Amino acid sequence: MIDLYFWTTPNGYKVTILLEELGWTYNVIPVHIGKGEQFKPEFLKISPNNKIPALIDHDGPDHTSIALFESGAIMMYLAEKSGWRFMPADMRRRYDVVQWLMFQMGSVGPMLGQAHHFRRYAPEPIPYAVERYTNEAHRIYNVIDRRLSEEAYLAGEYSIADMATYPWLRPHKWQGQELAEFPHLSRWYADVRARPAVQRGLAILRDMLDRNRDKPSGKAWNTLFGDKQFERR
Repeated sequence: MIDLYFWTTPNGYKVTILLEELGWTYNVIPVHIGKGEQFKPEFLKISPNNKIPALIDHDGPDHTSIALFESGAIMMYLAEKSGWRFMPADMRRRYDVVQWLMFQMGSVGPMLGQAHHFRRYAPEPIPYAVERYTNEAHRIYNVIDRRLSEEAYLAGEYSIADMATYPWLRPHKWQGQELAEFPHLSRWYADVRARPAVQRGLAILRDMLDRNRDKPSGKAWNTLFGDKQFERR
């Protein structure tokens, strides 16, 4: 059995999409980041950076349990465990996938996350930050669009790189981007969105999702963006 520590964020959805694509049974353990559950000592033992997702595979290597944090590492582990599904065993093709996964981890997630923050959540407008991260988001979208003018998917065939990138592009309007500007990305976006496993992965904990998406304030804002609990431990 796999225990997935999850909340409804792009990084969380990356792993639920992969697990649904693999067709595996897994147990979802909600970690409500708005309530600070990511700072609980039992969660920090699994995810020392107090971030979701995290995973425990109770039938890991040598049939012993293994705990993992960092969504990219989790995806690579699951792909390898599955017999190299969605990440080829062939070294050349595998590193086509890995480099685009690292692009998502190093550029797509961090930069689009900053665009989210300064465009929607910052306590006061900072025009320089808004412009800087909106422009960087646009550059990243162009990188993806150029790549998808050459290949159907980021690494040629559908892979964990696509599963990792798609959830971060769903809130494109929050990032100040219009998909119509990027025709090849738009085609890919529609193809990925239409996959049944993607839809199932995005439905996990849907009933717990805050549909208002209002700017958090007070304690909720401090928990998400300014909390010092972890530093004090």
